Amino acid sequence: MIITAYAEERGKLRTSVRNSLRASSVDGSLSTIFSNITGGVLLSNFLIDLGASPFEIGMVASLPMLANLLQPLGALLSNRSRSRHDYGIWTFLPARLLWLVLLAGIILRGSSGDFSRELVYLTLTLVITSNVLGAMGSASWMSWLAALVPAKLRGRYYSVRSIVSNVTGLVCLPIASFVIANWRGDSIAGYGLVLGLGISAGVASLTCQHLMIDINPQDYQDAQEDDQINLFDNLIAPFQDRNLIFFLIYIAIWGFAVNLSTPFFNLYMLENLDVDITWVTLLSSLSSGANMLMLLVWGRLSDRIGNRALLIFVGIAIAITPLFWLLTGLSQVQEQLWLYLIVFHLFLGGTWAAIDLGSNNIQIGIAPIKHHATFFAIVSAIAGFSSALGTTVGGTLAQYAHYDGLFGVFFLSSIFRLVAIIPLLSVHET
Repeated sequence: MIITAYAEERGKLRTSVRNSLRASSVDGSLSTIFSNITGGVLLSNFLIDLGASPFEIGMVASLPMLANLLQPLGALLSNRSRSRHDYGIWTFLPARLLWLVLLAGIILRGSSGDFSRELVYLTLTLVITSNVLGAMGSASWMSWLAALVPAKLRGRYYSVRSIVSNVTGLVCLPIASFVIANWRGDSIAGYGLVLGLGISAGVASLTCQHLMIDINPQDYQDAQEDDQINLFDNLIAPFQDRNLIFFLIYIAIWGFAVNLSTPFFNLYMLENLDVDITWVTLLSSLSSGANMLMLLVWGRLSDRIGNRALLIFVGIAIAITPLFWLLTGLSQVQEQLWLYLIVFHLFLGGTWAAIDLGSNNIQIGIAPIKHHATFFAIVSAIAGFSSALGTTVGGTLAQYAHYDGLFGVFFLSSIFRLVAIIPLLSVHET
């Protein structure tokens, strides 16, 4: 009877875990809808319609990156709570409900006159506030999910969850852009409609977490106390390894160089090339699809030649991609612009899959096992800060400096990307 009872308990636990993981996948899909509507190309197009400057659009891209610097603080606070579920509600729910303020502003704009500048400032405020709250809950959420996913199923589960979320993004972006572009001739009002649906999806995603097994962080308190005692030593250790320092330099320069131009590609298509928002989102979807398909190819190649070699060779190819935008002014390209943009976005999506995969894998390969968590946190902090700095500098140069606007920004980005690869040559992967 004892064996039977034990088997029943294990069966119930497996069922609960299985239901939790399914709920998490649905949560990820609904969260993707919310994040795609409150960020990325849809939000950039909304700000352009309001008359926002390139600097302000760059701020929208850089502010979430800066907010990630608060993730360690969020981890500390969440570890002092007694419920991953409750802590997540207190952080993510306000972060999503705050966007109702912008929705109210869009409604008032339609009935009480035009105050576009005020809406731009309101959007910037909501972006930083919402992302700060989200960053405070991010580490807790990842710890919660890591505790639920069985070790032998991690690779399979996370890949399936990512595919589900990516497919959701591929579907919702074109639909949302079509609604925005065709809503009674007013794209700002159309964005308001889509934003309302996005907020609803974001709140609905949190209800899925009620179906997940809750975790009490206090159960791991002893391990956490040991980590806090050795916190200073762990933070210093990565900077005493020459190999890790070269990789951190690469991450810093690469993050700056990429974000010097990438946030302004959609701006260039929307304003300079006069491409409709629907087509911009379709191109982004094509790029995401190519990214998913090429992950399997780059994964096999990285096992053969190593992640460092992959980052170097593919990095050189990606380094010159900003220069491709300079060719759009040629008459020969103008005649075949749509074909050019389709091929270009497929190339971008496919090659970026190698960078994403290689960057994650090489961190695991070069960091000492006992300093894994610390090194990953340092990499994220440096990448977030340098990326935010690159976006801010890019927006400033595009608006104020004498670099021929966005063309100058694209050219400088290519130079810095090539420079970033130099320290990577000194990184040795085990």
